[in-house]
Amino acid sequence: MLPVCDHYCGVEARMVKSLQLQASSIEQHGVCAFDVTLDCEDGAPVGAEVEHANLVVALANQAQSASKLLASVRRVGARVHPVDHPSFAADVQTIVGQAGGALRYLMIPKVESRDDVDIAVAAVNQAGGHALPLHVLIESPGAVEQAFAIASHPRVQSVSFGLMDFVSAHGGAIPSQAMTVGRGEDAALDQFHHPLVVRAKLAIASACHAFGKVPSHCVVTEFKDTALLGRAARMAYQAFGYTRMWSIHPDQIPVIVAALSPTADEVVQAGAIMVAARDKEWGPVSVDGKLHDRASFRYFWQVLERAHQAGMEMPTQMQPYFDRTSNELL
Repeated sequence: MLPVCDHYCGVEARMVKSLQLQASSIEQHGVCAFDVTLDCEDGAPVGAEVEHANLVVALANQAQSASKLLASVRRVGARVHPVDHPSFAADVQTIVGQAGGALRYLMIPKVESRDDVDIAVAAVNQAGGHALPLHVLIESPGAVEQAFAIASHPRVQSVSFGLMDFVSAHGGAIPSQAMTVGRGEDAALDQFHHPLVVRAKLAIASACHAFGKVPSHCVVTEFKDTALLGRAARMAYQAFGYTRMWSIHPDQIPVIVAALSPTADEVVQAGAIMVAARDKEWGPVSVDGKLHDRASFRYFWQVLERAHQAGMEMPTQMQPYFDRTSNELL
């Protein structure tokens, strides 16, 4: 289970601030509620790719050398250039070769096929990152058609949807409002309603769930409108099956975490059901007039896992199962 929010930053000051924000959150909650992805694609100034990759190495290693608690819990990744970009090989060799031990994943953008994933895996392995998971970004109509093949790759841990490039790839056949979250009449062809965009999102989410991977939803560019962002995040999660979402501004992080995490009432309900199931030795139980069996036990256990990942307060009788020092967890 990955954190529900993946925060992207590519400017040095913002990368430093994001890592500090992550450290503060971990110290407060004891868990890593959001990832920080240090961006070498959109974040790197053209012509200064080498310098930027070295900056990412320094920041990732510095983050890893923090306290033992932070080092064991925090999650930092990096996005490199696409596999067909002139800087791809150098990115991977520098970042994975010099900071692979500080990274939890590597993001590969503009993946078009399973062959692209194989190219990325070969480069990462050559740099010494044999155990490093890959997150990939699908951004074109052709890549959407390959979503199941891409998601089935054993090194792929998460698949993201690149909305902006996907819309642009249609040569004007999809209107610009499909890159937005609309209101009222403007919502008819926004990113949650345009048929081609909806089809792409569902294909990626379905592919991920078919192979046990994490589908990650695209950014919402209206970053100052937290109400709109919250509505979009809930729609992505509840209607489209995305269990993770990109953030491009620190103010988006708590909104996304809240929207993609269970509510307090859901956590209480899940705790009650799991306690009743445990006491009945996992046989069918009735809770609040509803029958539950192992299928629903699995669902409500996942509710508790998601709540724990978000740093939410756990029901008292469930706390031992999520205590990092508890023998029951082991």
